[in-house]
Amino acid sequence: MTKQELIQAIKDHPGSPYRVRKGEVETVVNLALELITSSLANDEDVALTGFGKFAAHDRAARTGRNPQTGEAIEIPASITVKFTPGKGLKEAVN
Repeated sequence: MTKQELIQAIKDHPGSPYRVRKGEVETVVNLALELITSSLANDEDVALTGFGKFAAHDRAARTGRNPQTGEAIEIPASITVKFTPGKGLKEAVN
């Protein structure tokens, strides 16, 4: 599902208590993603009960290999995002 498909699905969901415009849904989805991103950038975890937890995670520098040449290359340290699924999400998928 793409972001646009998510927005359309929220707009068309029969459980919605009132009719909303697609632009309003898009604004809310974009704001939610922006807030999650800024929280992670500020080294704050984002926990969505029943869904999962996003956390910024330090990745150490390491030596890798170029798959085409086999040459050793240095991969610099970086920060990545780790997602841990919640119980509700695990149960729904299984």
